[in-house]
Amino acid sequence: MAYVLIVDDDTDFAEAVSTLLKSHGHEAAIETDAEKAVDRIRDRRPDAVILDVMFPENDTAGFDVARAIRRNFGGLPVVLLTAVNNTFPLGFSNKDRDGTWLPVAEFMEKPVDLNRLCEKITSLLDK
Repeated sequence: MAYVLIVDDDTDFAEAVSTLLKSHGHEAAIETDAEKAVDRIRDRRPDAVILDVMFPENDTAGFDVARAIRRNFGGLPVVLLTAVNNTFPLGFSNKDRDGTWLPVAEFMEKPVDLNRLCEKITSLLDK
């Protein structure tokens, strides 16, 4: 069983992801405040993080959190979820992942198929 932290201000979405992960035998926790995410990880390091990009206080907070996770926790796998391409036509995708600017294991667009998300998490945890 893995421990997965979901960092997303959309509580309905986060609860749905949490419920699905738990049904697959994982433990899940939710953090709705991007600014508290790194401290939450310090308190208890998860096996993986599901991270939204856009938060009410900062449309790009998830990018900052992803970089802070990489700096402070090395290879902790992060799945970045976002509707940023729907809001700002920037065209972010998996091709933009790198070790500095977008240091995530996977990038998925919202709306996301929850079963596909669970498969991605399972795949990352198996590595």
